[in-house]
Amino acid sequence: MGLSPHFRACMQKLFVRTLLSLPSSWLVAASGGKPVKIEGRTLDPRLQFLAAMAKRQPGLETMSAPDARKAAGAGLAMLDGEPAHDIDVAEIEIPADGHAIKARTYKPRLPNRLLPTLVYFHMGGCVIGDLETCHVFCSEIAFRAGCLVVSVDYRLAPEHRYPAAVEDALTAFRWVRENAKGLGGNPNRVAIGGDSAGGYLSAVVSQEMKRASEKPPVLQLLIYPAVDWLSDTASMTSFGSSYPLTAPVMDYFRKHYFSDPEKEIPELEASPGRCSDLSGLPPAFIYTAGHDPLVDQGRDYAEALKIAGVPVIYRCYEHLAHGFTAMSGAVPAAKAALFEIIEDLRRTIG
Repeated sequence: MGLSPHFRACMQKLFVRTLLSLPSSWLVAASGGKPVKIEGRTLDPRLQFLAAMAKRQPGLETMSAPDARKAAGAGLAMLDGEPAHDIDVAEIEIPADGHAIKARTYKPRLPNRLLPTLVYFHMGGCVIGDLETCHVFCSEIAFRAGCLVVSVDYRLAPEHRYPAAVEDALTAFRWVRENAKGLGGNPNRVAIGGDSAGGYLSAVVSQEMKRASEKPPVLQLLIYPAVDWLSDTASMTSFGSSYPLTAPVMDYFRKHYFSDPEKEIPELEASPGRCSDLSGLPPAFIYTAGHDPLVDQGRDYAEALKIAGVPVIYRCYEHLAHGFTAMSGAVPAAKAALFEIIEDLRRTIG
């Protein structure tokens, strides 16, 4: 009898983590012989080793969208940590125009109180990713920050191109804002957040609430956000070959997400970083990874918000790479970063 897929996955996960637990000097020697240092930032040895391993595999940009989703999901599953316990997790559906948006709630077991609430959107370039992509992180947020977390499975391209993801993000935020109490959340303390594409969607929702004169999120949590799909900052070149997000993968996402890039990308629902008036937006917590093509985007957006008078916390984890929110089981520095982000959130709305 052959081994089950689950057993094989568990063995692969154990093998990868065993390798990553070896001394840093061995990991560096096995992946090039010297540390990777770009723009004065030295990559974490574990990420350097993972990058060397990844070069032996086909890039996501060479795959169909369904295959890319499977490959990314399997890869991240080997690196992610274990979900937090002592929280209640439930699957729900959010009604939308002509379809239902799947979502998952994470509720800490804190009796007799309405909880601050975070609407969360996963990473993946609006092409890959799902509720499992951010499952561990969302569970830790609920447990450690004392928040009700609503993780949203928005529609993906190329099956559903721009602006489908934006429409789902807006619908989900509005629905949670109006129905928070029924979920156990405080309707007056609803924040929004996400990583990468999820950070992009969170920035768009925050801006759209202002333009529509609607009740905004109390906070926007943006983790290595993509706020300009045509960005040509220095980091897009310097870190264009970094693991796991590369310039070719960004181009792959762009081509799948947009039907008419030249017309659509300049729109503020596509590139919120191009907005000329950022005043009056919710306070922002923005986090970037040093070895990431998007690092300049996050930094520049944080600075623009500050100039516009928006309260901002900005941190750059210089030794980490894009996607570290799903690497807490294999990269200790990623786990430490997640706990710091969650603590920032707890102190503010928890």
